Amino acid sequence: MPTFTAPDGTPLAYRLRGAGEPLAVLPGGPMRASVYLGDLGGLTRHRRLALLDLRGTGDSATPADPATYRCDRMVEDVEAWRAHMGLEHMDLLAHSAGAALATLYAARHPHRIRRLVLITPNPSALGLRSTPGERLAAARLRADEPWFAEAFPAFRAWLAGEADFDDVFLPFFYGRWDDTARAHTEAELEETNEEAGERYFAEGAFTPQETRAALSALTAPVLVYGGEVDGNVHSALVRRTAEAFPRAEAAVQPGAAHYPWLDDPERFLSGMLAFLGR
Repeated sequence: MPTFTAPDGTPLAYRLRGAGEPLAVLPGGPMRASVYLGDLGGLTRHRRLALLDLRGTGDSATPADPATYRCDRMVEDVEAWRAHMGLEHMDLLAHSAGAALATLYAARHPHRIRRLVLITPNPSALGLRSTPGERLAAARLRADEPWFAEAFPAFRAWLAGEADFDDVFLPFFYGRWDDTARAHTEAELEETNEEAGERYFAEGAFTPQETRAALSALTAPVLVYGGEVDGNVHSALVRRTAEAFPRAEAAVQPGAAHYPWLDDPERFLSGMLAFLGR
């Protein structure tokens, strides 16, 4: 795997997959190694994906200072990565919690972005989040699923802070609870740096008003892409997130949840290519 050095001296690694024009990719989790992104629904057939392992994840080194796991502290990691790859401007795609980092990067380095894609994004950097009620409303859309009766009460208790996270409600994160989805969940604990994830959203990471103001300088087109049944980023929140950018459009994939490239790879790929190919 290629490597480069972050501004604080931490060695960072990234994967190269596919062929074609480069597309830089930031993973979510938060702080999950980029391997879970796979080929992003076949996007590797059209673009050369550069998938960054954030510090302390995957093949990237653990930093000397754990405080640097905070989202805003990693913006300059992304800038060093861009410079290392020799890209004057870059197309940047980010998933879930990685979208918070991508948003901060776009606010701090708006002229380095050519196109920005935020997939089922966590919009905390903009001062936006789904409420428990909104997440439950999205979950109720799955009431006809055979696993719903067992999963919903556990999900509701977790959102209320009355119970710990339970694997029984993992199906809510996928549009199709099939063998592909099950295999995708099994590797999550091994791929995620939980300590780093707890620090990612630490106090002080986000200043939404300042970020929104800085984004006024972003002239690049932005795609905010959600899943119809994704409670993490419901359809209305996808649209509100898009409104924070000067040139953004919102799209919602029917039947998809938090990993739309797994739920319907062909539809996801079509949406990505339509935007990136303009």
